[in-house]
Amino acid sequence: MSSLRILLRSLAVAGLSAALLAPASVARAEPTPAELTKQIEKSSTELERIVESYNKLNEEIKANKATAATLQTRIGPLQEQAERSRADVGLLAATAYKTGGMRTVQALLEPGGPATLPDRLGTLDQLTRQRQQTIAGFTENQRRLIDQKARLDATLAREAAQAKQLVAGKKKIEADLARLYELRRKAYGRATEAPASSSSAGSAPAISGSAGVAVRYAYGAIGKPYGYGDDGPGSYDCSGLTLAAWRAAGKSLPHNAAMQWDATSRISRGSLQPGDLVFYSGLGHVAIYVGSGQIIDAPSAGRNVNKRDMDIMTIAGYGRVR
Repeated sequence: MSSLRILLRSLAVAGLSAALLAPASVARAEPTPAELTKQIEKSSTELERIVESYNKLNEEIKANKATAATLQTRIGPLQEQAERSRADVGLLAATAYKTGGMRTVQALLEPGGPATLPDRLGTLDQLTRQRQQTIAGFTENQRRLIDQKARLDATLAREAAQAKQLVAGKKKIEADLARLYELRRKAYGRATEAPASSSSAGSAPAISGSAGVAVRYAYGAIGKPYGYGDDGPGSYDCSGLTLAAWRAAGKSLPHNAAMQWDATSRISRGSLQPGDLVFYSGLGHVAIYVGSGQIIDAPSAGRNVNKRDMDIMTIAGYGRVR
């Protein structure tokens, strides 16, 4: 066989092989279920950090609103004090103009009055001090009023800027959620987990006191969907669930995992008791400990509140509600 014929046959075989292999490589472009699951876990972790930042911003806005309300209530009385002081100073000025400052001094110092000179000098000194106190009071009231108004203006400006950030954060979360739900649809056939019954996790352990109330609440939330920024009763995010559980027990926690870390006392793993909080790496996730190495948490978007082993990821530490 000539070398030319051999070359042509080799090229034909190579072309056929390429044609046969091409569809396989195109088919491989679709991610496998395992790859999709990995993408979902990565997206869920990133989204939860954004959600917790959103929650933190919400908490800061609430604090600023409370500060603004307090400042508003202070400004009213200060305004009245300043007005009264201004009126007093105005009265002093009008009286001085009408009577004449020097004539008043002369009347006090001229001989022949019923009082002795030391008495008359004492009266003059007292009048001078009263006038100075009135003017100083007016100045102090004005200063306090201006200071409180400046603080209020700064608080309101900060609140307005944070509100804009909140809107931007909400848009980003919703865009990320849409992508995450689409990934879940490809991997599992639906965007969110099917509703689950809380009975599948068993009954809550018998625990006394406020910790028992918090744990029972958490058990009652099992099977309810994740909802960013939510603290029940229909849906929860991670810090929203721990907040709601302890709120049922009469304790107040902020709606943010990192803030809850600051609001709780540090304890060791060996000291863990049901009702304590378990915080995870980066303080972007929090769960409530329910005993026997188990937690209840709102895992991530598309999933339901669940009871599971507490070693789901790297643990940052543990907190006891004060």
